[in-house]
Amino acid sequence: MSLIASLATGVQTGVHTIAPALANIDNPAADYSDTPWWLSLVKALFVFVFLLVNTLLVIWFERRVIGRMQQRPGPNRTGPFGLLQTLADGVKLALKEDLTPRNADKIVFLLAPIIAGGMAFVSFAIIPIGPMVSMFGHRTPLQLTDTPVAVLLVLAVAGVGVYGTILAGWSSGSTYPLLGGLRSTAQIISYEIAMGLSLVAIFMYSGSMSTSQIVASQRSMWFVVPAFFSFLVYVVTMVGETNRLPFDLAEGEGELTGGFHTEYSSLKFAMFFLGEYVNMFTVSALATTMFLGGWQAPPGIAAINDGMLNHGWWGVLWFVIKLWTFMFFFVWLRGSLPRVRYDQFMRFGWKFLIPVTLLWVVAVAFIHGAQLAFFGENTRTATIIVVGVISAIALAVAWVWEGKRAADAVPIERPEEIDPFSGGYPVPPLPGQRLREPSLPELSLQGAQSSAGSASHPELTDQEATRG
Repeated sequence: MSLIASLATGVQTGVHTIAPALANIDNPAADYSDTPWWLSLVKALFVFVFLLVNTLLVIWFERRVIGRMQQRPGPNRTGPFGLLQTLADGVKLALKEDLTPRNADKIVFLLAPIIAGGMAFVSFAIIPIGPMVSMFGHRTPLQLTDTPVAVLLVLAVAGVGVYGTILAGWSSGSTYPLLGGLRSTAQIISYEIAMGLSLVAIFMYSGSMSTSQIVASQRSMWFVVPAFFSFLVYVVTMVGETNRLPFDLAEGEGELTGGFHTEYSSLKFAMFFLGEYVNMFTVSALATTMFLGGWQAPPGIAAINDGMLNHGWWGVLWFVIKLWTFMFFFVWLRGSLPRVRYDQFMRFGWKFLIPVTLLWVVAVAFIHGAQLAFFGENTRTATIIVVGVISAIALAVAWVWEGKRAADAVPIERPEEIDPFSGGYPVPPLPGQRLREPSLPELSLQGAQSSAGSASHPELTDQEATRG
């Protein structure tokens, strides 16, 4: 009994010793002890206005940039440089007739855009826009709130936002919105899995899911360097998550017209439109926080004058610059790439992104374990060995995969000589092919058919009869 009591005492002592250290790691780095409730309301209003103003600007920015890429002016009439064009479009949407389909579930039809637009703003509450600053005589962080599991909150809110999409498609009582809602829901859920897996490496490197702790962990090095593959996966998934080109498959004009919001008009449609752009800012802000040091200045600038440009309100400037870099990336993709096929996009997510990201998480766990001396005191040698083994396994898997694809590939036979009119429509030859010249009997048969056609339709001209 005395041995058991001694062991219990030792375990209890160890727990009390380790608990403060774990609390310091897991708890948010942001200090809200000097933040009264009314100041939190002011910051909430600041976040709301910040997102609205940036949404107005990015719509104008997107039109102007794509206009330059396509050699056209873009909006340049309403206001200086066309800056008020987005505001004019918003007024026009508000004044349009608000239509509700006869077969729609009116309550759900109204609730869906509210969910889609409202959930877009919630996630931004845990994004640290800047460090501790002085506001109205109080020292407070430029962040509305933070929790030990703040990043999971973003993923949870994104999951709730899916309900706005699927309810909009179902409640419209129409075929195209229903198909668009199902397609969009499947797309968002599929790419949320890969997005969550891509962030696991950041949780391991920072030791926390708190956004303020993650930013504080990047003082010496941004996580985009050690977790470069997670960054690439996140960039792909954030484009798929926001239904943006080349992944805007929920709104494919060729097959679904407007997709899940086909039956919406006026302010209800504006809520979906607003939610899409605010979601773009949310995923870009999360990428900035997780991979690019958040509000911290770039490494060279951060070293100027003992970090003078890395404190106070300067953090807002660096955060906005990084945020708008991602927004330009969104616009550049829209103006450059064509829309992918839906089955290819889903196959890429389920059969490539998710398995490869799982393997990457395991690799990061081994590399991080080697850096923490789990495989010996010589951490550098252990890390090099682990990286070498993982690289060898990755090369072997890629070699086997390519060999399997080459073996399964079906060669396409292309004849050297083709008849361009064999299918009834003129078909140009492919590179390396030549056109087959018609023989004399074929020319005689074509002439007889043309004569018969002219005789049966005397109103046709000779040229029309020749065309058949």
